[in-house]
Amino acid sequence: MRLDPLALTPDRDIPAPLLTELTALYASARTFHALSGEFPDPDDIRPEQVAAALADELAQPGAEVFIARSEGRLVGVVVTLARHPDPADPDPWIGLLMVDAQERRKGHGRELATAVEERFRDAGRGAVRLAVLDANPEGLAFWTALGYEVLDHRRDRQLGRPCAVLRKPLRG
Repeated sequence: MRLDPLALTPDRDIPAPLLTELTALYASARTFHALSGEFPDPDDIRPEQVAAALADELAQPGAEVFIARSEGRLVGVVVTLARHPDPADPDPWIGLLMVDAQERRKGHGRELATAVEERFRDAGRGAVRLAVLDANPEGLAFWTALGYEVLDHRRDRQLGRPCAVLRKPLRG
């Protein structure tokens, strides 16, 4: 698997062919989008909505978006934050890790999570955090199987949804 930063055009747009691929990936995650409420109609996710969502992510200080390819095919997207907006939180965050629905259960999610953890470890970070919506038991099971532990329960900053906050120490 290859993990690369999202490459934007000189005008800071997502190149049209990549945006088409990303839209298909986002559309494949219909169940997640239905419970997250991030898109008005999870059955009709449009390129302009995906572009706007990713632009909002990249507007956060220290945010990065990575795309993952396997055998040339887009299989996932990851959004990270160098640090949480709360100054009391010292850890970097995984804001989103999404795998194309047709590619699930092939190890891509685990591989993406490991790659992100390695990036943070190589940058000298001691742990990583993320939040899982309380309404997403499948997501919670995935992350706890990777060694993340529930640290707290609170509402997310974006839409006020109840979440579990998880943390994983990054050992050298």
